[in-house]
Amino acid sequence: MSVVAKEILCSHCSAPVDFKSGEIIATCKYCGFTTVIQTGHSFDFEHSLILNNYDQTQMERCVRNWMSSGFMKPSDLAKKSKIIENALVYLPFWVVSVVVATNYTGVFDRISPPVTKDGQIEKEYNWLILARKATVFPTREYNVPLAGKIPYDFRKIEGSAKVLNSEIDKDEALELSKQQIENHHRFLLRQDIDRILEFSTTLKLKQIVYLHAPIWFIKYQYKNNLYQIILDGSTGSALKGDIPPMRF
Repeated sequence: MSVVAKEILCSHCSAPVDFKSGEIIATCKYCGFTTVIQTGHSFDFEHSLILNNYDQTQMERCVRNWMSSGFMKPSDLAKKSKIIENALVYLPFWVVSVVVATNYTGVFDRISPPVTKDGQIEKEYNWLILARKATVFPTREYNVPLAGKIPYDFRKIEGSAKVLNSEIDKDEALELSKQQIENHHRFLLRQDIDRILEFSTTLKLKQIVYLHAPIWFIKYQYKNNLYQIILDGSTGSALKGDIPPMRF
């Protein structure tokens, strides 16, 4: 019979480790030590942190700049929008650094007679896996600034920020990476072949890093409607933003 732990004490400072149902890797908010919830043992992989470089005033300036730039946005968007909610959240990610080789055979039948093609796609990725199962996030649009990562240090996290724990372990992250990369390579192949006859992918793992990264979630109001922007707290760039429809 299995038993679900209701409380785990930090193996470093003995403080209670906060976690919710479904979370399997948690970080102590008192000392920053990371624990695997199923066993209560300390975390034995690299745990890194990306620093947040924008306070609320600077974040709002980034939002206004985004509203004022680009195409297909109302001309008065920056002037007449009102930011009604902002939250800084440190999301957990696995960064899977791999060298990937996909061998394939397929048929290009957009011409007559059809042509059989074979070849290999070989690429290197720092593939990003969000370590939350129910969170919608534009992972592919987020280029994690790995050059700026530091060892995880809870003292560098703002007191008002929310830190989420991981719901995905290393093995799940590796499997998800393989599935997503295979799907990506199938997408790439559709440019050159119409039917895939053979397809096999091998991954050579270089390293896997667990990290927390700062993300601003902003809600704004424009003409009585609500919209959302997701902002990278490290670079200030918008990862995803809802754009109100233009009226002509």
